[in-house]
Amino acid sequence: MASIARVAEANLPTRYGSFQVAVYTGGGQPEHVALWIGELSTTQPTLVRLHSECLTGDVLISGRCDCGEQLEASLIEIQRVGHGVLLYLRQEGRGIGLANKIRAYALQEQGLDTVDANRALGLPDDLRDYGIAAEMLRDLGVGSVRLLTNNPLKIDNLRAHGIQIIERVPLLIEPNATNIHYLRVKQDRMGHLLNLAASNTR
Repeated sequence: MASIARVAEANLPTRYGSFQVAVYTGGGQPEHVALWIGELSTTQPTLVRLHSECLTGDVLISGRCDCGEQLEASLIEIQRVGHGVLLYLRQEGRGIGLANKIRAYALQEQGLDTVDANRALGLPDDLRDYGIAAEMLRDLGVGSVRLLTNNPLKIDNLRAHGIQIIERVPLLIEPNATNIHYLRVKQDRMGHLLNLAASNTR
């Protein structure tokens, strides 16, 4: 039996185009959101983006990360393709929550990178799990997935929850002077596929 429930649904016009939007509850987690366009199929691959909530990047347009730009690029690409799904998952700060993320920011200002800042707080590098995302995709009728991601662990996690991933679609954002170190840490220490020149991030 599924641990989630689709509790609300409507049309959502955005600056990137119109989407269907649905809210899911369950699993003892905050409400998660699905945005999609087109006919979703159990037989044809669907372009999918799993986007973890980032208040600082998505809403406050922080220069520390690439999250807001990834969200925008994903919505644009889904509209360009003409069918696809974006799941907005309430897993702030790679699952550690907003307060801990800001505490980690303060440690980064003292010279730690994102990985070491989490560890200094006694927290894992990445606490996210995509079991809820897999249930949401199944509820939406998605059979196989072309996943918009640079993170191989996201692919492995979704597959472990029974989702068929047939292709990884890169989602590369041009670095800026503020977030280049953050992006290199994601590549060099967390295994993200970003094609950046390696550097000493420790």
